[in-house]
Amino acid sequence: MAAPQPKLDPLAARLEGLSLPKGAAWATDAREAALGRLTAMGLPTKRDEYWKYTDPSSLTQAGAPKATLFDTGEAPLFDAVDRLKLVFVDGVFDAALSDSFDLEGVEIEQISDAMSHDIHWAKDVYGVLEADGQNPVERPLAALNTAFAAEGVAIRVTGDVSKPINFVYLHRNETSDAMLHHVIRVEKDAKLTLLENGPAAARFSKSMEVDIADGAEFHHVRAQGRDHERRASTHIFTRLGERSVFKSFTLTVNGVLTRNEAVIDIRGDNAVAHIAGAALGDGATGDFHHDDTVFITHDAQHCESRQVFKKVLRNGATGVFQGKILVKPDAQKTDGYQLSQSLLLDDDSIFQAKPELEIYADDVVCSHGSTTGAIDEEALFYLRSRGVPEGPATDLLVLAFLAEAIDEIEDESLREDILARLEGWLERHGS
Repeated sequence: MAAPQPKLDPLAARLEGLSLPKGAAWATDAREAALGRLTAMGLPTKRDEYWKYTDPSSLTQAGAPKATLFDTGEAPLFDAVDRLKLVFVDGVFDAALSDSFDLEGVEIEQISDAMSHDIHWAKDVYGVLEADGQNPVERPLAALNTAFAAEGVAIRVTGDVSKPINFVYLHRNETSDAMLHHVIRVEKDAKLTLLENGPAAARFSKSMEVDIADGAEFHHVRAQGRDHERRASTHIFTRLGERSVFKSFTLTVNGVLTRNEAVIDIRGDNAVAHIAGAALGDGATGDFHHDDTVFITHDAQHCESRQVFKKVLRNGATGVFQGKILVKPDAQKTDGYQLSQSLLLDDDSIFQAKPELEIYADDVVCSHGSTTGAIDEEALFYLRSRGVPEGPATDLLVLAFLAEAIDEIEDESLREDILARLEGWLERHGS
């Protein structure tokens, strides 16, 4: 059914100047199908149920709003990690800044190359997971990305990869409008750690489709930050096989608007899916609005899912969490856990939460909790009475508040790196 007319005019403006990238027949079919989904849905507005807390207008307008370049003076995150680095500058792959694709146990190629082949494994993933993730909640910005993103990488993992792959996103143009689409398949019993960091562009659209086969593991650690004025809309679509593992953590600081969506489809028995996030927003440096929207479907037995999201907000910053666990009738022995909490450091900041459980199986353990509060005055008094100044004492309590989310990072060295960056942010913002 066609979208109502009020939605079509903004869509026409957004699509003006865009064209479907060329590729093999299957790639063209996938892009045209995505464009068809987008045309039927129209662009999101605040009248849509899953956008009522977040204004998408700057993500859907014809051009990217300007974002001034910003530098903290810190070395980029993950620089000390032994990794294979793939660099994108304002959404365009930069071979000169990137490492060689050669790494045992993994095949890497640019998405444009993958989609030029008549026969390719990406055919079973590209646009497929995104299309499945449109039901029951429409995600038009993901369909827009599938249709028009010309940049990104295709990664096929066949073994236990010896070191992480790191996507580095550099922002050098104040009006850059970037679209990236990554496709990842982790084959049976294989294992990959993926790192992402950098502001990417003035406006950034990124989708990642991750297919995890039986017994495989995918670990993901992402840092979004640095530029105060950037805007981003990201999607992760994941399909899990039997005994597979998906673990994802996102750290977000700075940014006018960030909307991170995750759609996790658990299809194999005894699978595990954990997703977590820590966000720190300070409205004193400009508008800060951060939205985590998660939808996990349990469609297999003896599976575990965990959502842990923490936000620390001050000076009028806004945080949003929308999380859902759907347990289908045959998904017995499901263990689903969902937690969203905010720490408001003043009376001007806002946290809006919409936790949901929809359960059709009778032998499950599912729970959710959502809280909003201020610094524990008794704990603060205790620290100050032991000689800790108020600022450092507040920082200690903030770090303790975020610890449960950060603990979802499996690699200890990565956890320590994230904690060090959080401490630096807190010092610069002077609690």
